[in-house]
Amino acid sequence: MLEFQDLSFRYPDTDRPLTFSGNVAPGQCLAVTGPSGCGKSTLLNLIAGFLSAGSGSLRWQAQDIQSLPPWDRPVTSVFQEDNLFDHLSVHDNLGLGIHPGLKLSREDKAAIDAMLDKVGLDGLARRVPTELSGGQRQRVAVARALLRGTPLLLLDEPFTGLDPDTRQTLRQLIRDQRDQGTAIVLVSHDESDVESLADRHLRLTA
Repeated sequence: MLEFQDLSFRYPDTDRPLTFSGNVAPGQCLAVTGPSGCGKSTLLNLIAGFLSAGSGSLRWQAQDIQSLPPWDRPVTSVFQEDNLFDHLSVHDNLGLGIHPGLKLSREDKAAIDAMLDKVGLDGLARRVPTELSGGQRQRVAVARALLRGTPLLLLDEPFTGLDPDTRQTLRQLIRDQRDQGTAIVLVSHDESDVESLADRHLRLTA
């Protein structure tokens, strides 16, 4: 279980810190909702390790993870910006989700091909991200996160700019990942995403 208690962060130009408490168990999706500026993305960045909390606790399976750098945390993040490497092919971008040095086995390459088919990008493995549409790039980002297979998945507006059919396909992949035991924290302004994926809600206030 992911547990965060009185986890706080204060931006330099503000008078008071943002403070968060909540939890999500393996096989659950926690939707974090609230108005703009209430700290939804800040919470995800604290969990991922991209920001450091001023106080409070952050635990995964009862173990403190605040001292771990982002790359050692059991976390994969998908943000609204796809964060792909434009000089690498779609295939290699996905391969980074399996091995950071792209030392891929035959089974790894087969898993990449299968994932490309699942997200509707079969035939595009050799293209680079600049040759893709925004929606296609976001599908690559989601596919890479799923291939990493970490026990905790953070989603920050992951379906922005996608057409309804693609959005539904990716939602189903996320549901499948949840049902396999992944703990998911979702930030989305789209109520249909929340209704489709979330088991529980954490509502933040401004």
